[in-house]
Amino acid sequence: MMLSPSFAWKLVLAVSLVAAIGASAYAKAPRRALPGADLRRMVVSAVALFTAGMISSLSHHAVLAAVVYAAGTAVLALAAWLSRGSDSGGGPPPDEPVDEQPPPDPDGIPTIDWAAFERDFGVYARERRREPVSR
Repeated sequence: MMLSPSFAWKLVLAVSLVAAIGASAYAKAPRRALPGADLRRMVVSAVALFTAGMISSLSHHAVLAAVVYAAGTAVLALAAWLSRGSDSGGGPPPDEPVDEQPPPDPDGIPTIDWAAFERDFGVYARERRREPVSR
C-alpha cells in the first residue's frame, strides 16, 4: 500500500502535532516557570501565526497555511509546557504587605451560628408564605 505524498506529509504533521501537545501536557515540568510576560509574548506570537495561517488559507496557499498553523500550535504547546514550572506564583508583588501571622481560624473560615440562622430563616419563611396557584 503506497501513500500519496500529499497524504503522507499531512499524516506526519498531524502525528508530530499530537506528540507536541501530548508532551506539553504529560512531560516532566521544567524546574522554573517562564515569567508571565514571556508567556504572553509566546501566546501573542501564536495568535499572529494563526492569523497568518488564516490569511494564507483565504488566499488559497494550503501548504503554507498548514505549516504556519502547525508552527502556531507548536508555540502554544511549548508555552503550555513552560508555564507548568513549579515557581509560577513568584510570591506577592513588592507593594503588597506580607501577612506574618496565620489566620485565627483554620483556613480563615468564619464560624456560623446555625441556631440563629435557623431562627431567622423560620421568621423569613413564615413571612413569605404564599398560597399555591390553582390549576
